[in-house]
Amino acid sequence: MAIFLTKDSKVIVQGMTGSEGMKHTRRMLASGTQIVGGVNPRKAGTTVDVDGTEVPVFGSVAEAIKETGADVTVIFVPPKFTKDAVVEAIDAEIGLAVVITEGVPVHDSAAFWAYAGTKGNKTRIIGPNCPGLISPGQSNAGIIPADITTTGPIGLVSKSGTLTYQLMYELRDLGFSSAVGIGGDPVIGTTHIDALAAFEADPETKIIVMIGEIGGDAEERAAAYIAEHVTKPVVGYVAGFTAPEGKTMGHAGAIVSGSSGTAQAKKEALEAAGVKVGKTPSETARLARELIAK
Repeated sequence: MAIFLTKDSKVIVQGMTGSEGMKHTRRMLASGTQIVGGVNPRKAGTTVDVDGTEVPVFGSVAEAIKETGADVTVIFVPPKFTKDAVVEAIDAEIGLAVVITEGVPVHDSAAFWAYAGTKGNKTRIIGPNCPGLISPGQSNAGIIPADITTTGPIGLVSKSGTLTYQLMYELRDLGFSSAVGIGGDPVIGTTHIDALAAFEADPETKIIVMIGEIGGDAEERAAAYIAEHVTKPVVGYVAGFTAPEGKTMGHAGAIVSGSSGTAQAKKEALEAAGVKVGKTPSETARLARELIAK
């Protein structure tokens, strides 16, 4: 099984006809994703040949859903247009919106996150500034390489794109039910807690790997949730032990102020909740192997 994304998911791509959208539409199709259309109001009614597959282009998300039954959209549009694209997806009540775009203003992210709430949260948002998610052997919505891992019993949720890839590769022989890159911006849709709850409910996921990073208190809140609600073994890694205080590092959310948001504080909170925390990605992979072996 998988969380959020399965072989039956019907995926559209907002911004498919742009260079990034087309490149990753090609990759998603090659990995078996059921791409049923793209969205571009200026090219509505046309089709695009993607390596021999004719993909129709629709004028809106609502039209694409009506014509194809799409339930997932992957958004590859420039930052200044991202809020409008997400709001359009929410208005169309699509089930899942995966926002890949980097550099989305925080107030825009906050606005479409709040808007989804006013509409009853019928649309799950993943991102922005994320690699998307993959259920190996079933579907791939975003930019995660599809050929670095296999299907298996590990569920992965991560703030970091590159660390998502590294852990997937290091544990490729064991495999994953799903891997979800939630993004590291200060305001995101799906959180560690959302993914933890979904993996806890998925019978095929045997252990969970959670990757965090400095800044904010998302990992501390996840630790509290794990202590109360998660029965499956969890392995963690927190990036940023060497980050200097007060300096923004990488993701917009990764800033440390005093002892708040430090990697050490997050590590201690997770360990107090029974999570085994690795000091490096490779050690984290080793800990996951040990749990699977048990």
